[in-house]
Amino acid sequence: MERAQFFSAQAGRTIEAPRRAKTRFAIGDVVKHKVFDFRGVIFDIDPVFANSEEWYAAIPEDIRPDRDQPFYHLLAESDENSYVAYVSQQNLLNDAVSGPVEHPDVHIYFQQFESGRYRMRRSLTH
Repeated sequence: MERAQFFSAQAGRTIEAPRRAKTRFAIGDVVKHKVFDFRGVIFDIDPVFANSEEWYAAIPEDIRPDRDQPFYHLLAESDENSYVAYVSQQNLLNDAVSGPVEHPDVHIYFQQFESGRYRMRRSLTH
């Protein structure tokens, strides 16, 4: 498998990843966590784990996800609050049937919610 390198500001280092990652979800998809009670809209994707070592080590070992899978940045919400989450592919399920996400920053990244997903703002696309 051909590999590439990219710099992760979040991790503060260069990360090696497959040149082509097989993602189950896309930017604008609404998803929910398999275990924890929150949902969100994907606004960025890392082809492999690209967060800090401290973040990774803080996850209990018995539920720590494999690094070599896509990780998704979510504008997340629970019943209590809104926040940004970083979640492995293995821990996400599609949640488009539950409707739009009420996160206060959704309008920064996305234009509208239609057909079960968000459309990214033109100013943010290539």
